[in-house]
Amino acid sequence: MSGIPYERLRAFEGRATAAAGRGKDPVNEPMIRHWCEAMGDTHPAYRGPGAIAPPTMLQAWTMGGLSGNTERSGAYDELSRLLDDAGYTSIVATDCEQEYLRPLRPGDRVTFAGVIESVSERKTTKLGTGHFVTTRMDVRVDGDPEPVGTHRFRVLKYAPAPKKPQAKRPRPVINRDNAGFWEGVGAHRLLIQRCGGCATLRFPWLPGCNACGSREWDTVEASGEGTVYSYVVMHHPSFPGFALPDQAGDISGQAGEAGPYAVALVELAEGVRMVSNVAGVPYDKVRIGMPVRLEFLRVDGEWELPVFRATDATDATEGSAG
Repeated sequence: MSGIPYERLRAFEGRATAAAGRGKDPVNEPMIRHWCEAMGDTHPAYRGPGAIAPPTMLQAWTMGGLSGNTERSGAYDELSRLLDDAGYTSIVATDCEQEYLRPLRPGDRVTFAGVIESVSERKTTKLGTGHFVTTRMDVRVDGDPEPVGTHRFRVLKYAPAPKKPQAKRPRPVINRDNAGFWEGVGAHRLLIQRCGGCATLRFPWLPGCNACGSREWDTVEASGEGTVYSYVVMHHPSFPGFALPDQAGDISGQAGEAGPYAVALVELAEGVRMVSNVAGVPYDKVRIGMPVRLEFLRVDGEWELPVFRATDATDATEGSAG
């Protein structure tokens, strides 16, 4: 993508996009009726003797239909080609503004003239880098030098920003109080703290015992057996990094697509509970009391997490087919 000297772009400001344009049809009652029916607008000002056209129809009277308008000049196309050649090949409409100066009535013949009002300096947006181009159309009634309304339309001609990499699952905060747990996970061992004073098991890891206050502790390795004590199904906000690769199949090692997924509170056979995912079944087949067994999921090819696979996955998966 090459930059364009801004002076070259500014030279387009003031150039006509349409001159001496003329509406293909006069303002008329059938079009007003169709518009009001489509919009659900039942205001009495738009029907009957002395009716006026809805102000929001301003642009409709200038449109050329499928055959287009023949009054369009080449300035806008020239500007578009210049931006295309510089790499700003995408376009998106950003906003429009309309100013209504007096109402149009059936029988009025509309004329219009358009101009490139402004071209912005290069701007960086979430979509990409490019230039905003604003055109202005002044609408008049044939024979009246004063405009009845003004229509401004703004687009962004831009070079699309590079796509962001696939969202990764956020990493846990590892500190001196829980480092031993994550070291165990790395070795495919689920370690539970055991108080050195009263032998109470605790999870998650803490620097001291909730039961007796002792700061002494060692660990025991969980058997990996457990049951779903409770669970929730996350629908929104969706975050791809938290979805399992295949909630109804084998864990293959990469984060799945965004979508609903189950987050379970698993009660281990040792009596403590931990929050994790349940693999091997669809999110809507997870149930309280469901037996699960520990396994380890490699995430983003870099690190591992303890998750639990339903041991009755076959029955649950078959049940989901019905």
